Amino acid sequence: MRQIDCAHLLTGKGVENNQTIEIDGERIGALRPCTEASKPRRLAMPALVNAHDHGRAVRTSSIGASGKPLEAWLQYLALFPSVDPYLAAAVSLGNSALGGAGIVMMHYTRAQGFTDLPTEVAEVARAARDVGVRVGFAVSMKDRNPIGYGPPEPLLDALPKDAREEIVSRFVRPPLAPKDYIKLVEDVAAAADGPTFNVQYGPNGVQWCSDALLEAVAEASSLSGRRVHMHLFETRYQRGYLDQLYSGDAVKFLDSIGLLSPRLTLAHCVWARPDELELLAARGVTISTNSSSNLKLRSGVAPVAKMFGCGCRVAMGIDGGALDDDDDMLRELRLTHLLHLGSGFTPKVNENDMLSVASKTGRLSVTNSAEGGIVEIGAPADLLLLDYDALDDDALRDDLDPVDIVFSRVTARHISELIIAGRTVVRDGRVLGIDLEAARKEVVLRMRAGQPAMATFAAALSQLDRALAEHMERQFSCT
Repeated sequence: MRQIDCAHLLTGKGVENNQTIEIDGERIGALRPCTEASKPRRLAMPALVNAHDHGRAVRTSSIGASGKPLEAWLQYLALFPSVDPYLAAAVSLGNSALGGAGIVMMHYTRAQGFTDLPTEVAEVARAARDVGVRVGFAVSMKDRNPIGYGPPEPLLDALPKDAREEIVSRFVRPPLAPKDYIKLVEDVAAAADGPTFNVQYGPNGVQWCSDALLEAVAEASSLSGRRVHMHLFETRYQRGYLDQLYSGDAVKFLDSIGLLSPRLTLAHCVWARPDELELLAARGVTISTNSSSNLKLRSGVAPVAKMFGCGCRVAMGIDGGALDDDDDMLRELRLTHLLHLGSGFTPKVNENDMLSVASKTGRLSVTNSAEGGIVEIGAPADLLLLDYDALDDDALRDDLDPVDIVFSRVTARHISELIIAGRTVVRDGRVLGIDLEAARKEVVLRMRAGQPAMATFAAALSQLDRALAEHMERQFSCT
């Protein structure tokens, strides 16, 4: 049993002042008024949910990918040498926890490859347990378009011979058959699934998955109840390509094969049309918006206000690309709110909507359970505690709405504690379950050691950048 006195409590349903939270095991046992004001002042709220991420341990700007459109940026990820999967996952999830996310989606689009995937994912699950966060793990599935969209020959033909050979050796290889992908997910689940680690199907996106693979995933998800996590309409080039491929009806195609359901989470949907958003809402699909990542990869700004207007379930992710190249979910919350607030006196989204986006809606996407995301008796004890004295350091008035203060200035530096399932995961800027600094140093050392071998590939990437820019604008650009 533990008692936490709070000057302010954002319950997920409203604000309560001067409250005591009692934690009993993994759950909230009681809530009651404080007998006296808490000192130092704390603000408690539900732990935040990073509903779309990829588990990268090192910032992509460190490999020269900064400022590139997604279609070019993706290839740069292969400049990361493989490292120990436990260490990489521990660093990534530790960083998420320091940023306020205790529930994290990991779409595992690049395996380290030292062992078979089930063995590797068991190590990722061990890292998640040691850090102390809840994780959704989507197994990457991709069987078309290894480079760009459509046949790769036009792109490859635009490259010098040496660069072409380098790119082909890195990216063009036979994919698994749909039935083998489905079996792989079941094998990963047998090795790693658990109460706080939820294994899911992870088709990378419609542009990267054949109709046969998407149909196999839809059928398997329907039979097993296992969730599906996938990208959709992240960029205008994807929109243009999919409109050509499906005559403008890619979302209707997904619906026709049974993939649209409450089990599905779609990342981005930046270029989704209102009629498509209405269909996604009708089918109970969750959309994870990723504001900083979309801005940094020049993908655009997702129509979040329209998503709300259509009745969509909206969650929020970091996608490995927060504004300051960190994992600060609190700053991401504020940025997303400001991007979609609108102009003038009538807000298009309100603060309560955004708190739900950040802490409630994405829990289903990650854990396959909608439980939690609010502070009430019997709920999971997943809490984020902020140093309200540091947050309101001017302390000019005692009648200010704490929600307004949070949305004005909160960042990860104001976090005093992150609690997941009643366990303290972060306290005073330190992850308690692992030595994060030592793990990070080891990962960086191994990645530095692998960089000299990447020189030829890095040179080929600059050639590919130019070919991609011309090809995408000519073939798939849409407005």
